[in-house]
Amino acid sequence: MELRQKTIVITGGTSGIGYELVKQLHSDNQIIVISSNLNKLQRLSQNFCSVVTYQTDLSKSNDIKALSTTIRKQHNSIDILINNAAVQYAPTFLDPAFKHDNIATEIATNFTSICSLTYLLLPALLHTTPSIILNVNSGLALAPKTSSAIYCATKGALNIFSQSLRYQLANTNIAVQQCFLPLVDTNMTAGRGKNKLSAEIVATSIIHGIEKEILEHDVGKVKWLRRLLRLSPSFTQKVMQKY
Repeated sequence: MELRQKTIVITGGTSGIGYELVKQLHSDNQIIVISSNLNKLQRLSQNFCSVVTYQTDLSKSNDIKALSTTIRKQHNSIDILINNAAVQYAPTFLDPAFKHDNIATEIATNFTSICSLTYLLLPALLHTTPSIILNVNSGLALAPKTSSAIYCATKGALNIFSQSLRYQLANTNIAVQQCFLPLVDTNMTAGRGKNKLSAEIVATSIIHGIEKEILEHDVGKVKWLRRLLRLSPSFTQKVMQKY
């Protein structure tokens, strides 16, 4: 798909990977950004005057319903939906810093909101040919680590959801793609890990995957992770338990 003159919805487009996607796509396309941070949305509008912004808490179902109604009224068709927004809480269940309320927030933001947006924006996606739903996933969907158990679970669920949704939409104009990312240098990963890929490089890779219509796009070290899982699942599990 040539990414020119497309209407593209991006969640979490005010920072990190989402912001880099906006930077690289806004000049040739109509970009719609969804984020919960009003200040960042205002700065985004100042930097990219053509970008349309909506403030919404993706952890709240009613907010997503209201937002989707607004988007469909103002944009009859959508070419691409990029589900990029996510949150990650690192404490384990045994950690005194673990917060019970974060469980629901993490699941709703990382998984439930994607299911909801996909369903609610489906009429607009069906209105144009071809169209794409791209779910930004993680290598942790393939091999979970010790910390961030809820995050890993939401990414695993997103992987299964994406595959099943692809079956459901097989006879429509909509392609369902996934992009599996390694550790990326963003605010979410601050203070964790080494040898991170930059958000700019990852955004470029995501765009390349869309253009080349790659259904399961492994970025960076995720390629090696998938190979390692095939060769020695037990060894991979031992490695991931260290993190």
